[in-house]
Amino acid sequence: MPKPIDVVEALLFASDVPLEAERIREVLDLENAAAARELVGELVARYEAEERGLAIMETGGGWRMVTQPELAPWLVRLARARTRVRLSRAALETLAIVAYKQPVSRPEIDAVRGVYETTREFLVAFGLRDPGDLPKIEGELVIPDLAAEALTVDGEAQAQQDPGAGGAQQPAGS
Repeated sequence: MPKPIDVVEALLFASDVPLEAERIREVLDLENAAAARELVGELVARYEAEERGLAIMETGGGWRMVTQPELAPWLVRLARARTRVRLSRAALETLAIVAYKQPVSRPEIDAVRGVYETTREFLVAFGLRDPGDLPKIEGELVIPDLAAEALTVDGEAQAQQDPGAGGAQQPAGS
Protein backbone atom coordinates (compact mmCIF):
# COMPACT_ATOMS: atom_id res chain seq x y z
CA MET A 1 0.00 0.00 0.00
CA PRO A 2 1.51 3.36 -1.00
CA LYS A 3 2.14 6.05 1.60
CA PRO A 4 -0.33 8.98 1.54
CA ILE A 5 2.48 11.46 0.79
CA ASP A 6 3.39 9.46 -2.31
CA VAL A 7 -0.24 9.52 -3.42
CA VAL A 8 -0.30 13.31 -3.00
CA GLU A 9 2.85 13.55 -5.12
CA ALA A 10 1.24 11.44 -7.84
CA LEU A 11 -1.95 13.54 -7.72
CA LEU A 12 0.00 16.76 -8.14
CA PHE A 13 2.01 15.24 -10.99
CA ALA A 14 -1.10 14.05 -12.84
CA SER A 15 -3.32 17.09 -12.31
CA ASP A 16 -3.44 19.85 -14.90
CA VAL A 17 -4.97 22.27 -12.39
CA PRO A 18 -3.96 23.23 -8.84
CA LEU A 19 -5.32 20.80 -6.26
CA GLU A 20 -7.08 22.27 -3.26
CA ALA A 21 -6.71 20.76 0.21
CA GLU A 22 -10.37 19.71 0.15
CA ARG A 23 -9.93 17.81 -3.13
CA ILE A 24 -6.85 16.01 -1.76
CA ARG A 25 -8.79 15.18 1.42
CA GLU A 26 -11.62 13.78 -0.67
CA VAL A 27 -9.41 11.61 -2.91
CA LEU A 28 -7.35 10.21 -0.01
CA ASP A 29 -10.40 9.94 2.27
CA LEU A 30 -8.65 11.95 4.99
CA GLU A 31 -10.29 13.15 8.17
CA ASN A 32 -10.11 16.85 7.25
CA ALA A 33 -8.48 19.41 4.94
CA ALA A 34 -5.85 20.17 7.58
CA ALA A 35 -4.52 16.62 7.18
CA ALA A 36 -4.24 17.22 3.44
CA ARG A 37 -2.37 20.49 4.01
CA GLU A 38 -0.02 18.67 6.38
CA LEU A 39 0.78 16.04 3.73
CA VAL A 40 1.45 18.76 1.16
CA GLY A 41 3.71 20.51 3.68
CA GLU A 42 5.70 17.30 4.15
CA LEU A 43 5.99 16.91 0.40
CA VAL A 44 7.17 20.52 0.01
CA ALA A 45 9.81 19.89 2.68
CA ARG A 46 10.92 16.71 0.88
CA TYR A 47 11.36 18.64 -2.38
CA GLU A 48 13.19 21.53 -0.70
CA ALA A 49 15.59 19.15 1.10
CA GLU A 50 17.03 17.91 -2.21
CA GLU A 51 18.08 19.61 -5.41
CA ARG A 52 15.37 18.64 -7.86
CA GLY A 53 14.11 19.84 -11.19
CA LEU A 54 10.61 20.07 -9.76
CA ALA A 55 8.98 21.95 -6.90
CA ILE A 56 5.58 22.13 -5.23
CA MET A 57 4.06 25.60 -5.49
CA GLU A 58 0.93 27.06 -3.92
CA THR A 59 -1.08 28.87 -6.58
CA GLY A 60 -4.68 29.56 -7.54
CA GLY A 61 -6.07 28.26 -4.24
CA GLY A 62 -4.23 24.93 -4.38
CA TRP A 63 -0.88 23.30 -5.11
CA ARG A 64 0.86 22.35 -8.33
CA MET A 65 3.99 20.50 -9.28
CA VAL A 66 6.11 22.92 -11.31
CA THR A 67 9.58 23.03 -12.84
CA GLN A 68 12.36 25.03 -11.26
CA PRO A 69 12.74 28.47 -12.92
CA GLU A 70 16.40 27.89 -13.84
CA LEU A 71 15.32 25.05 -16.14
CA ALA A 72 13.30 27.41 -18.36
CA PRO A 73 15.82 27.51 -21.26
CA TRP A 74 15.49 23.74 -21.80
CA LEU A 75 11.72 23.89 -21.57
CA VAL A 76 11.69 26.64 -24.18
CA ARG A 77 13.75 24.41 -26.48
CA LEU A 78 11.28 21.58 -25.95
CA ALA A 79 8.32 23.83 -26.73
CA ARG A 80 9.97 25.12 -29.92
CA ALA A 81 10.64 21.56 -31.06
CA ARG A 82 6.94 20.69 -31.09
CA THR A 83 5.64 20.30 -34.60
CA ARG A 84 1.97 20.47 -33.73
CA VAL A 85 0.41 23.69 -32.48
CA ARG A 86 -2.72 23.42 -30.36
CA LEU A 87 -5.20 26.24 -30.04
CA SER A 88 -5.73 27.66 -26.58
CA ARG A 89 -9.15 27.60 -24.97
CA ALA A 90 -9.43 31.35 -25.54
CA ALA A 91 -8.67 30.91 -29.25
CA LEU A 92 -11.26 28.14 -29.55
CA GLU A 93 -13.87 30.28 -27.75
CA THR A 94 -13.15 33.19 -30.06
CA LEU A 95 -13.44 31.01 -33.17
CA ALA A 96 -16.76 29.61 -31.94
CA ILE A 97 -18.15 33.10 -31.32
CA VAL A 98 -17.07 34.26 -34.79
CA ALA A 99 -18.59 31.14 -36.37
CA TYR A 100 -21.98 31.63 -34.70
CA LYS A 101 -22.31 35.43 -34.61
CA GLN A 102 -20.36 36.68 -37.64
CA PRO A 103 -19.74 39.42 -38.42
CA VAL A 104 -18.64 40.29 -34.90
CA SER A 105 -16.40 42.99 -33.42
CA ARG A 106 -13.63 42.57 -30.87
CA PRO A 107 -15.65 44.26 -28.08
CA GLU A 108 -18.56 41.90 -28.79
CA ILE A 109 -16.25 38.89 -28.54
CA ASP A 110 -14.84 40.18 -25.26
CA ALA A 111 -18.34 40.73 -23.88
CA VAL A 112 -19.50 37.22 -24.82
CA ARG A 113 -16.34 35.57 -23.45
CA GLY A 114 -16.47 37.61 -20.22
CA VAL A 115 -12.74 38.28 -20.35
CA TYR A 116 -12.69 41.06 -17.78
CA GLU A 117 -12.44 38.97 -14.62
CA THR A 118 -9.50 37.32 -12.94
CA THR A 119 -9.90 33.62 -13.58
CA ARG A 120 -8.25 30.70 -11.89
CA GLU A 121 -6.38 30.01 -15.12
CA PHE A 122 -4.96 33.55 -15.00
CA LEU A 123 -3.78 33.05 -11.42
CA VAL A 124 -2.16 29.74 -12.31
CA ALA A 125 -0.49 31.13 -15.44
CA PHE A 126 1.11 33.94 -13.44
CA GLY A 127 1.85 31.92 -10.29
CA LEU A 128 -0.49 33.89 -8.03
CA ARG A 129 -2.42 32.51 -5.06
CA ASP A 130 -5.30 34.98 -5.38
CA PRO A 131 -6.05 38.42 -6.91
CA GLY A 132 -4.57 40.05 -3.80
CA ASP A 133 -1.12 38.95 -5.02
CA LEU A 134 -1.40 41.21 -8.08
CA PRO A 135 1.05 44.12 -8.08
CA LYS A 136 -0.44 47.37 -6.79
CA ILE A 137 -0.89 50.20 -9.28
CA GLU A 138 -0.63 53.91 -8.61
CA GLY A 139 -3.59 56.08 -9.49
CA GLU A 140 -6.87 54.94 -10.97
CA LEU A 141 -7.07 52.29 -13.67
CA VAL A 142 -9.62 53.40 -16.26
CA ILE A 143 -10.98 50.83 -18.70
CA PRO A 144 -13.37 52.14 -21.35
CA ASP A 145 -16.64 50.26 -21.60
CA LEU A 146 -16.38 49.39 -25.30
CA ALA A 147 -18.35 46.17 -24.96
CA ALA A 148 -21.48 48.02 -23.84
CA GLU A 149 -21.24 50.37 -26.82
CA ALA A 150 -20.80 47.48 -29.27
CA LEU A 151 -23.72 45.53 -27.85
CA THR A 152 -26.30 48.28 -28.25
CA VAL A 153 -29.64 46.61 -28.92
CA ASP A 154 -30.92 49.64 -30.82
CA GLY A 155 -31.06 48.53 -34.45
CA GLU A 156 -30.00 51.99 -35.64
CA ALA A 157 -26.75 51.83 -33.69
CA GLN A 158 -25.98 48.37 -35.06
CA ALA A 159 -26.75 49.42 -38.63
CA GLN A 160 -24.35 52.35 -38.34
CA GLN A 161 -21.57 50.19 -36.88
CA ASP A 162 -22.00 47.32 -39.35
CA PRO A 163 -22.54 48.45 -42.91
CA GLY A 164 -23.09 44.84 -44.00
CA ALA A 165 -21.57 42.84 -46.81
CA GLY A 166 -22.09 45.56 -49.45
CA GLY A 167 -20.15 48.13 -47.42
CA ALA A 168 -22.75 50.93 -47.72
CA GLN A 169 -24.46 52.16 -44.59
CA GLN A 170 -28.20 51.66 -44.55
CA PRO A 171 -30.35 54.38 -43.04
CA ALA A 172 -32.32 53.31 -40.00
CA GLY A 173 -35.74 51.85 -40.78
CA SER A 174 -35.02 50.95 -44.42
